[in-house]
Amino acid sequence: MKKFQSSIQVGKNGLTPGCIECIKNSFKTRENVKVRILKSAGHDKEKVKMIANEIVENLGNNYTYRIVGFTIFVKKWRRAVRRR
Repeated sequence: MKKFQSSIQVGKNGLTPGCIECIKNSFKTRENVKVRILKSAGHDKEKVKMIANEIVENLGNNYTYRIVGFTIFVKKWRRAVRRR
């Protein structure tokens, strides 16, 4: 049985290549990934948006995100998503 969501934390080192690989690997067994931004990474709304955009750029066209507070919910779609 597949779990629906995986949880990953981004700390003071920010978004590292290892963190991106961990997110990619999570999508092999999960449908959604929740990325939490810790206080040590800096609680700034603009920084959270930058991290979310960087995650989606590295993953590809089939992914979208939603930001709630300091948490980023990343979802994988079957088809490529159009971006504005």
